[in-house]
Amino acid sequence: MRILHHMRELQDAMGGRERYQSISREQFFSDRDTRNMVFHAMLVGIQSAIDSATDLIAEERLRKPARYRETFEILGENGILSEPLTRDLSALAGFRNVLVHIYRDLDLEQVYAILHQDLGALTAFRDAILEHLHDRSSGNT
Repeated sequence: MRILHHMRELQDAMGGRERYQSISREQFFSDRDTRNMVFHAMLVGIQSAIDSATDLIAEERLRKPARYRETFEILGENGILSEPLTRDLSALAGFRNVLVHIYRDLDLEQVYAILHQDLGALTAFRDAILEHLHDRSSGNT
C-alpha cells in the first residue's frame, strides 16, 4: 500500500519535531539555514499527510478532492477524522501552500507558532489513519 510509504515519510518528518521545537526563538529568527531546515521538515510532514489522505481517498473510492484542503474534509465527512482534526489539518494544508508559494514573505512569527502549536495535528492524523487502517483490515469499518 502506498499509503504506508507516505505514513513512514510522515513519521520521519515528525521525528525531528521535538528537536526543531527546541530551537531557540533567537536562532530561528536569525539563522536562515535553521529556518530552511524547519520549513523543509514542516513541508515534508504536511505533504506526507496530504499524500496519505489522497491515497486513502483513492483506495476507498471516495469523492475526488479539488484542492489539498479538501482531502482532509473528505476524510472528515466519512468519519475517518474528527471535525476538530479535519479543521486543523485543512489549515495546515493551507499553510503548506504558503510555505511553497510565499516562502520569501513568510510571517516568521506565524511559522514559529505553528511549529510549537499546530504540528500536533499531524500526530493525531497519523494515529487516526493507522486506527482506521487497522479497523478496516479487521473488518470493523
